[in-house]
Amino acid sequence: MKFLVELIKGMFVGIANVIPGVSGGTMAVSFGIYDKIISSVTNLFKDFKKSVKTLFPIAVGIVIGVIAFTFIIPYFLETQPFCTSAAFTGLIVGGIPMIIKSLKESGQRDTHKSIPANVVAFIVLFAISLIMPFMNGDAESGILLSADPITMVKVFFLGIIAAATMVIPGVSGSLVLMVLGYYFGIITAVKNFILGLKSLDWGVMLDNGLVLAPFAIGCILGIFFISKIIEWLFAHYPTATFSGILGLIVTSPVSIFYKVHQEYSLSTTSIIQVIVGIVICIVCIWVTIAMGKWEAKIEGDTQKTSEA
Repeated sequence: MKFLVELIKGMFVGIANVIPGVSGGTMAVSFGIYDKIISSVTNLFKDFKKSVKTLFPIAVGIVIGVIAFTFIIPYFLETQPFCTSAAFTGLIVGGIPMIIKSLKESGQRDTHKSIPANVVAFIVLFAISLIMPFMNGDAESGILLSADPITMVKVFFLGIIAAATMVIPGVSGSLVLMVLGYYFGIITAVKNFILGLKSLDWGVMLDNGLVLAPFAIGCILGIFFISKIIEWLFAHYPTATFSGILGLIVTSPVSIFYKVHQEYSLSTTSIIQVIVGIVICIVCIWVTIAMGKWEAKIEGDTQKTSEA
């Protein structure tokens, strides 16, 4: 029973990691497995058997969640691109108050607090995230990634970045991939690899596997090494770090609508779809805010229990 419960929790974490704007770290905290995951990963080589026993059901659940939504999200993007984009935007906008709250709280304990440094961090990442979606141009769709050496190197480093952001509660790794213009490409590669595996098409499996393998290696290395750097930044320069994250987040709706329009076209969107999209956006904002409040309540209850 415990294995099944941990597997289900892992599924929700996996689903959260696929949806831009939703943090897998937040979901892990909400389900009370965040510390367990971090501790097991950190002590994997020190206590291998115990760590693997803890991580296995969660990891299986995450894989199931990722695979399931890998097929669902492209379907909605193809049939309802505006409403899907609006949902992503709502999930992102709803998470902004959480980032701002973390920024304010970090200011109370930051011994290296510097307003100019915070502003620079915000502006730099704001500019980068705003420019990035337009750098690929119309010639490179980002939907189908080719298994050439340059792309493989790119997705390797993208894996490191995605993994580093996935372990931070309140920050969405899939959102970062979308901002950088590779979210749909990775999702499509996963989908095509699974379809190739299902039909035993070795050519399709090889082409997409050569894209996913460096990404997966990058994710593993990111979890083990880059997370330490992120922890150090949060420990020593939390306000500048959160300022940079905020700069990255606030420009993401522009990236989402631009990328979706580039790949699926929003020009045929009807008035009804716009209205429905706005409603969905509002609902998603509420869902993300509610999730943040739920997380805060869980953390508060946990703290009270530990103090008692």
